[in-house]
Amino acid sequence: MTGTLARYFGWRFLSAVIMILAGLLVLVAMVDFVEMMRRTSDMKDVSALAVAKVSLYRVPHLTERVLPFTVMAAAMMCYVNLSRRLELVVARSVGFSAWQFIGPAVIIAMLVGVATTAAYNPISASLREESARLESELFRGTYSFNQIGTGFWVRQHTDEGHAIINARSSRQQGVELDDVSVFRFDDSDRFVQRIEAKSAELHAGFWRLREARIFTIEAAPADRDVYDLKTHLTEAQVRRESFVSPDAVPFWQLSAYISLAESAGLSTAGYRVQYYQLLLQPFYLAGMVLLAASVSLRSFRFGGVQKMILGGIFVGFLLYVMSKVTGDFSKAGLIPPVVAAALPPLAGGLTGVVTLLYQEDG
Repeated sequence: MTGTLARYFGWRFLSAVIMILAGLLVLVAMVDFVEMMRRTSDMKDVSALAVAKVSLYRVPHLTERVLPFTVMAAAMMCYVNLSRRLELVVARSVGFSAWQFIGPAVIIAMLVGVATTAAYNPISASLREESARLESELFRGTYSFNQIGTGFWVRQHTDEGHAIINARSSRQQGVELDDVSVFRFDDSDRFVQRIEAKSAELHAGFWRLREARIFTIEAAPADRDVYDLKTHLTEAQVRRESFVSPDAVPFWQLSAYISLAESAGLSTAGYRVQYYQLLLQPFYLAGMVLLAASVSLRSFRFGGVQKMILGGIFVGFLLYVMSKVTGDFSKAGLIPPVVAAALPPLAGGLTGVVTLLYQEDG
């Protein structure tokens, strides 16, 4: 295929990806904004701009998860339009095979996958972290002192005894906490005191608790604007103990988290699956292009195009379910993480290749 024609087919596919991704970003942002406005409707002094900022920062993470379907839909739209306008018929008539005008889209899909793993994923993870921080600030004050959350747990031991720290939410992978409950015990495991605080921040050698209320058995509750709780934990240890969700960790930090989890004797399957999935993202997107091409290259004069496209969408949904199931199997120790990450792109790519071989080469 000539360079001009290859660039033309490649640009048609890339423009479809950009258009669908832009539409998806707008749609997700609008839905999330409306939901956030509903949640904050009873709160005073909360501006629409602050709510929009929270939603906007969360959108990249949400759209990253559906990127394979975006690529698949873009490839379908591209080839259906080319077929409807008889451009594929003309390309075939001059001797080009389906593999030649699929090639540019496959290459672009792999480049998109590389860019997603290397740049888009770290950015979306950072924006998601910032969104969590802004959301925590919005909802701070809507929770009472006596409410004990379940989102974050960490245990620490000092020469004064040990303490269990619980927080409703965390930022910076556990370095900053909101709606904190601290249960302190002595070396004999006897209860010493309970501390409730609006927030906590880890410093060198201590947790700084703000707006704290201290409960003890012998005395009445005491309020402190600032209370420093001694600790030997470092930021790396807190991140390890908090065991952050794998999809919240940027790609370039995943290997470090795997090492930290291994040194703590914790399961690393979730982190490894996420790591291998991001590594194989280019092949997954290429497989989605092949799968989309196998159901959208059929000429309109033969009919049945709509049924084939619906079948392709169904197969794409099955691949999504497979990725979730294999990930759960890996976390349960039933299959290796690299196998769990490789099965969906392998299944999608082979399905598309086999179908195209049957359709194009007999």
